[in-house]
Amino acid sequence: MNTKLERLQSSIGYRFRDPALLRQALTHSSYANENHLGKVGSNERLEYLGDAVLELVSSEFFYERYREKPEGELTKLRASFVCEPSLSHCAGELFLGDYIFLGKGEEATGGRERKSVLADALEALIGAVYLDGGFMVAKDLVHRILLRDIENKIFFYDSKTALQEELQREGLAQPEYRLLSETGPDHQKVFHVAVRVAGQDLARATGKSKKLAEQLAAQKALERLKKV
Repeated sequence: MNTKLERLQSSIGYRFRDPALLRQALTHSSYANENHLGKVGSNERLEYLGDAVLELVSSEFFYERYREKPEGELTKLRASFVCEPSLSHCAGELFLGDYIFLGKGEEATGGRERKSVLADALEALIGAVYLDGGFMVAKDLVHRILLRDIENKIFFYDSKTALQEELQREGLAQPEYRLLSETGPDHQKVFHVAVRVAGQDLARATGKSKKLAEQLAAQKALERLKKV
């Protein structure tokens, strides 16, 4: 196995018995297409499996940890850790983008930093670990990478509500979200949003949808308030 993949195994704290599984987990569909690996040569099947493992592990985790919360709140908690922004963030901490096998076109258009590519690769990696080492090994990986230090993490699913509640506690005005601009072609729009309190910008963010940009702006605002 090449040195780069050795480094990745050290980063995740697991060594594959079948290195081919690791390589497949890192093979984007663009690379599989360019290299004629067939429809099942990419990481998409492993992503499907990893998504199921991730949902089960995180469901059990929140069920055991928050015994007083009803089903609806548990579902929201789980969604916050299984969403694309959260998964891509954790993948970024592993520098997973450095290891992905990409086609030339995907490489040229910034695929290594694309959130969807990173999130999918992380799910595929979880699926590969499950097949190679079993459920308990995959569960340990999910706990170490995604579910650690959760009390100090901002939940992506509801940053706007969390910001509203924080401002209420501080006796401040409620937040307003303003669309600053839209850039890019229709099929690849980027939205630039500001969150304002009492007429002043508290934070700005960009996202692939207006809703995501607002959530990310709220998250930044929360981080700023916590530093005050």
